[in-house]
Parts: sequence; structure tokens; C-alpha cells
Amino acid sequence: MATGIYERHARACRSHSGGRCNCEPSYEAKVGGREDRQSRTFPTYTAAAAWQREVQALKREGKVTSRQTVQEAWEAWIAGARAGTIRTRSGDAYKPAAVRSYEASMRLRVLPEFGHRTLATVTREQLQQFVDLLVEGHAPTTVECTMLPLRRMYHRALTRGQVQVNPTAGLELPRARGGRDRIASPKEAAKLLAALEVGDRVIWAAAMYAGLRRGELRALRGRCVDLANGVIRVEKGWDAIEGEIETKGHNKRRVPIPTVLRDYLTEHKARNDYAPEALVFGEAGRPFRGETLLTRAYTRWKDAGLDRITLHECRHTYASLMIAAGTNAKALSTYMGHASVAFTYDRYGHLMPGNEDQAASLLDAYLERETTAV
Repeated sequence: MATGIYERHARACRSHSGGRCNCEPSYEAKVGGREDRQSRTFPTYTAAAAWQREVQALKREGKVTSRQTVQEAWEAWIAGARAGTIRTRSGDAYKPAAVRSYEASMRLRVLPEFGHRTLATVTREQLQQFVDLLVEGHAPTTVECTMLPLRRMYHRALTRGQVQVNPTAGLELPRARGGRDRIASPKEAAKLLAALEVGDRVIWAAAMYAGLRRGELRALRGRCVDLANGVIRVEKGWDAIEGEIETKGHNKRRVPIPTVLRDYLTEHKARNDYAPEALVFGEAGRPFRGETLLTRAYTRWKDAGLDRITLHECRHTYASLMIAAGTNAKALSTYMGHASVAFTYDRYGHLMPGNEDQAASLLDAYLERETTAV
């Protein structure tokens, strides 16, 4: 019998007492040493030997699969994401909020089901069944967010040779229905701001007329608001747990201050006289509380009979206003802090002018200028 293949008999088999075997023995094949040992049991010696040869060949090629469990692999992955050694596809560190979201999804739904399994034994079919069960009691976005960290973990395992197949590839996930794409018109934006408490207007105006994200608004410091030159320097973001963090994508940027926003910021500065290192929109030295701000705003808008808007939808409104004003995609991408112009086109391309008639008219006008020039 080949080395590493062992004949296993039933407990009641006579062979244990020196007699003739009266059971159907199985065959356990083992490969590797103490640190990387793999074993598997088969009903026949031939099957055990074939598996052993296959694993040994994979091992020689550096493709042997890992004995690591999903739980162990996840703990290693999330520790790396937390430390910044495991990064996003664009090379950025994972945001603290994203790490917490991943941890919650895995802890609540994935690990109870698959945590004890080794990475290589989880199949696509099993994961698809898991997804189908999730769909019955969860929203499509919840299902997608549940599978995302698992997909990230398996992608890393595949690139490191820990598994030969990524079982999360090709899963059929439910499509989330598009939510409302709330964008305020110029007149509506003015009405929404006018209905707010005086002290809250400047925060919403900075979101509406400069496109700052909530975390960027919370982290904005006095030295970053240059009223003399009409520029806001966006340098930091704010996380609810970690505090001050890098901006999304580590993209520091300069955003122009339009006159309508300058008026709000000038009034706010005169009323608060914050120091260069102080938070512009701080409350007792701490960033404003987003939930409290929303509650006050929603109450005011309801009383005024206005359709409410979120801070992030104010950012969409900013993009819409800038496009309507004629800002080109490259400049808008910079002001919004997007990773690329392509993302700006994907997100806001439907708002940008450029139908066939207009394109033809622009070309006609250009050709006429060039061909008639003396």
C-alpha cells in the first residue's frame, strides 16, 4: 500500500482482534506534514490514491489548497483591512465604517453558516442556496452587502493560491430597485434652506452649493474655508467611531465657493468667530450630530410642506446645478472628489447635455467657423 494511505475498518470488524476482515474498509489518504496536512477518506483504495496524486501534483506546482477555515480566513482578512495592509481594488485603505459594516454582515449571517468550513470545501451551489434563503427575508441591498465581504475574502484567497476556485464568482444576486434620485431645483433649494433654523442653514448650504459629504462637513476646520479667495479646501473626513480620517480615496481637493454660499459662510463666521483649527460646524468643540441635524430639518420641512432631502441628496443637487451651469465633467469630478471622470459620467452622465441634435449643432457651428475664417 502506498505511503500515506491507510486502511480503516469498522469498529466491529474482526480484523481488530486478529481475525479476517468482515467489513467494507475505507481508505484514508494523507498529504503533507504537520503544518499543511490534508486528509480525505474514500471507499476504495484507487480513489484514495488518485486524490493523493492530484494533491501532491498541485503542491509541487504551488497550488495546494488551504486547510484554513472560513472563520480563520475572515479574521485574517478583517485584521488586515483594519490595519490598512489589505486595501481596496483602487489601492485605498478601507474606511472604518466599511470595516464595521463588513464585520456585522459576516458575524450575523455568514459565519454562523460557513465559519467552521474550510475555504476549499465551500461550493458555489451552497452559496447560491444561501443567497436564495437570504432573499426570502432580506432586502436586495442587504443580500448584496452580506456577500460583498465574503467575495473580497475569497478573491484574496484565490490570488494567494489558498483556493483553486472562487465560489462567490457568478452568484445570482437580487437586483436592488433604484431608490429615489432626489434632486432639488434652484428655487426649491432656496426654499428648503429658508425653512431651516438659522444655525443649520449654513451646513445644508455647504452640502447643496459645494457638494461636501457629511463626514467632510463634520471635519471641516476654519483654516480650510478661504473666503478671501473663494475656496474650500477639503482635507479630512469624519468617522463616528474613529474620529478624523482621510477623505474618501485620500483625495484632497479645492472647491469653489459661489456667492450664495459665501453669504451663508460669512454670516456663520461673524456669528461664531471660530479659530483656524476649530471645527467650522462644531458644537461645543465636537462635530455636529447628523441625526439631530436631520431631525430638526425634517420637522421644519414637514411644517413648511416641503419634500425633505438628505445631505447626500444635497450633494447630488450640487452636481445637477453645476452641470446645468455648464461645468465640464473633468472639473465636476475634481470638485466632487471622485476617483475618476469615468465615475462622474457613470453617476451623472444622464444629467449632462449632449443629445444627438445638440452634438450635430455644435459640430456644424465649429465647421462653419473654421471654413469661413479668413
